[in-house]
Amino acid sequence: MDSGQAGSVIRCDACGTDRGPLMKLSLGKDFFGRAYDRLSPSADQSPKWYCESCSMHKNLQRDFRDILGEFDKLASAQPSVLEAADQVQRAQLRLREIRAILEGSREACRLLDPAEVAALLGRVQARAESAASPR
Repeated sequence: MDSGQAGSVIRCDACGTDRGPLMKLSLGKDFFGRAYDRLSPSADQSPKWYCESCSMHKNLQRDFRDILGEFDKLASAQPSVLEAADQVQRAQLRLREIRAILEGSREACRLLDPAEVAALLGRVQARAESAASPR
């Protein structure tokens, strides 16, 4: 992670704070362990910078999107990481963690709607329960 740019005042792109340090996320892995590159292309003249709190919220948002994308694949009968019961349990646990963090957060940064997290958690739980019940 880099900390803020030299020269000009940089504000957090999520909450607008100018208190630092600011971070630009780069290489990483998604919630399911798949590697990806989050670097802005060299042509990007306005990279996104986040304060510590919003950086954490951005990571929550990324995990939420990863789980939502895989759940949507599963719901439309496409191959999905969530076909494995252990991955469904991990996803449920992470969604519960995200919900708890958002409920306990007093920060101005809101990159995720707690209602959307609760709705996805409910959908994942309902699907897991229907898959576990005998037919």
